[in-house]
Amino acid sequence: MNRTAMRRFPAAGRVLVLMAVVAAGLTATHVGSAQAPIDFDAVDVRSFHVQGSVHMLVGAGGNVTVQFGDDGVLVVDTQYAQMVPKLLDAIRRLAGDRPIRYVVNTHVHGDHTGGNEAFHEAGRAIVAGNFAREVSDSGAAVIAHENVLLRMSVTPEGQAPMPAGALPSETFFGDEDQLFFNGEAIRLVHLPAAHTDGDILAFFRKSDVISAGDVYVTTGYPFIDRARGGTIGGVLDGLNRIIAITVPRDKQEGGTMVVPGHGRISDEADVVEYRDMLTIIRDRVQEMIDRKMTLEQVQAARPTSDYDGRYGSTEGFWTTDQFVEAVFATLQPGGQP
Repeated sequence: MNRTAMRRFPAAGRVLVLMAVVAAGLTATHVGSAQAPIDFDAVDVRSFHVQGSVHMLVGAGGNVTVQFGDDGVLVVDTQYAQMVPKLLDAIRRLAGDRPIRYVVNTHVHGDHTGGNEAFHEAGRAIVAGNFAREVSDSGAAVIAHENVLLRMSVTPEGQAPMPAGALPSETFFGDEDQLFFNGEAIRLVHLPAAHTDGDILAFFRKSDVISAGDVYVTTGYPFIDRARGGTIGGVLDGLNRIIAITVPRDKQEGGTMVVPGHGRISDEADVVEYRDMLTIIRDRVQEMIDRKMTLEQVQAARPTSDYDGRYGSTEGFWTTDQFVEAVFATLQPGGQP
């Protein structure tokens, strides 16, 4: 096990940064996007082998990516706290008694970070290099982009602060961070102003798998969280980063596999199709903006109509009209960070 330390802040070194964030009035999120209540007792966790040393777990909330080997277990995203016992059972069935060393958060939303504290407490971090291999009792390291920590560390009025174990313990603020774990290089790539301002993807180079977070989903139009820095342009840039990394096998099928934030395992062709669909919708909305159409007129024109059968929704927390509104808003002058 080895990893880079550049650009990374330990928790003890962030006090001044967090004070600046509070002063700036940033809003944190303690939970994921609003949605109907979930009966967690009725939810089973299913496991799918992606390829190489990487598996995907599906339960409630976002998909969980698991990589394991002689060094231990690395987990990307943690769903909800209520799902952790089932997720840990599924990981034990895959990895035996190997300890959880790292948790990576692809972004801030609670359906991907809600289990952070329990995963942190269930794990044991490696705190020295390849030869010493000291193991800490302080719990698994939780890694995220700095913007995730900033948003999780500010307590909204009337809510209790998040427990320290739920927060990222190691962050980076540059374009990319790297780990070497279980004989595999892992790239953590920041995707700015995409679905949020703290999105990252995790690329497992030897296994040839990308864990994409909610920048790429197969279950609907992307949730563009404008309150947390999301934009349609950033989503498209993020999808193009994924496509730049992926390499297809013969006849464009297989090759690099992509674990979406929600939905089924995909390959490059699936991501290209999703990117092209969003590009077409973006261009249609931009053309309507150029013609001085209002938001209501754009929504009435249904620029998504030929894709609504597959990706659209008229109910739930993220409807087609809300998606079009987010595209419209972030294409306005000043709408992109």
